[in-house]
Amino acid sequence: MLTGTLGLGIGMSSVQPAVGRTKSVDTSSIARTLSLTGNQVLYHVQGIKQPIKVLHVTDTHLFLDDARGEAYSQYSGRMAKAYNQTAHWKTGNPTDPERAFEETLAIAKELDVDLLGLSGDIFSFPSEAAVEWVMERLEKSGLNYLYTTGNHDWHYEGMEGTSHALRATWSEKRLKPLFQGNNPLMAAQEIKGITFLSMDNSNYEITSEQLDFFTKHRQAGKPIVLLVHIPFYAPGRPVGFGCGHPDWGWEVDKNYELEGRVRWPKEGHTEVTKAFHQEVFNSPNLLGVFAGHVHRQTVDQISGIPQFVTAPNATGAFMELDFLPMEERDLALFSQK
Repeated sequence: MLTGTLGLGIGMSSVQPAVGRTKSVDTSSIARTLSLTGNQVLYHVQGIKQPIKVLHVTDTHLFLDDARGEAYSQYSGRMAKAYNQTAHWKTGNPTDPERAFEETLAIAKELDVDLLGLSGDIFSFPSEAAVEWVMERLEKSGLNYLYTTGNHDWHYEGMEGTSHALRATWSEKRLKPLFQGNNPLMAAQEIKGITFLSMDNSNYEITSEQLDFFTKHRQAGKPIVLLVHIPFYAPGRPVGFGCGHPDWGWEVDKNYELEGRVRWPKEGHTEVTKAFHQEVFNSPNLLGVFAGHVHRQTVDQISGIPQFVTAPNATGAFMELDFLPMEERDLALFSQK
C-alpha cells in the first residue's frame, strides 16, 4: 500500500503523431487534477457534470475447479497451488482469493460504484467452475462491470499453441460470458461523460484493430480511461511493464519454461505495439491507464499521463477511483492554451 498523498498536475499538451501513422485530430486538452492517497485516486475533470465512482480490480487468481477440470490437471497444477492462501493487504490476516473477491464485491455494492473494472488474471487458469462462480456472483450483485483478460485467465501451462491461438480458444470456450457480448479484445462503455476502454494486451502485444479502436475514441475528444492487464513501459521499470518495453523479447524471457508457454519472439515487439504505446501517451484526453500483472501498487507518469498498477485482489486489494466535476474557480487556476 502506498501512503501519503501524491498530487499530479493537469495535462494540456498537444498531440504528436505515432510513428508510421497519420496524425490524429488535435482535440482540445481536458484539464484535470488528481491525487493519490493509499489506494484511492481522486480526479477533478473539466467538462463532466456528475461524480463517477469506479473500483479497479485485478489479479484475483481464483483457482476453483471441479471434475470437469480433471482432464486439464497437467496444465493447471502449478497455478492451482499458487494462491491458495494469502495475507490480506490491509490487516495481514490470512485470506484467500474467493473470500477476497466476495468481500470486494460487497465493498463495491456499499460504495454504489458506477463501474467495476476487472482487468485480468481474475482466474489462475480457464476453469469452468471458477468462471461460473464469478458469473453467479456478478449477476447476483447487479454491478455494472467491464472485463478484459489477463495472461493467466486463458493460459493452461504447457498446452501447445501460440498465445494468440490459445487466447482466442479459451476466450471463446470459457471466458465468453464475462465479455457480455463485447469483442474480447476491446470494449468501450461511456459513463456520465467519460469513456472507459478495456483493451486486451495479455500477450504483451496489440493488434492493428485495437490500435484503430483506441485511435477512434481518442479522436472523439471525450475524456477516456484505459483498463489493461499488463502495464505499459515506463523508463526505469523492469520488463514486467512489458507492453512497449524496448527490451521485451527472446533474450530477456526467463520464465517461458516455468510458465509452459512459447518464448517471446526474437524480433521483440511489433511495430503496431510500439505505435500503440506512442498513441496512448500522446492522448490529451486520456485521464489515465489502470493495469495489474506485477502484483504491487505503483504509479508512473509518462508524458503527463498517469499509469496506476493496482495491488492483487488475491490479497483483497483494489483501487477506488473518484472522478468529480472541476469547479469553475479551480479551472480558472490553469491557463487554457
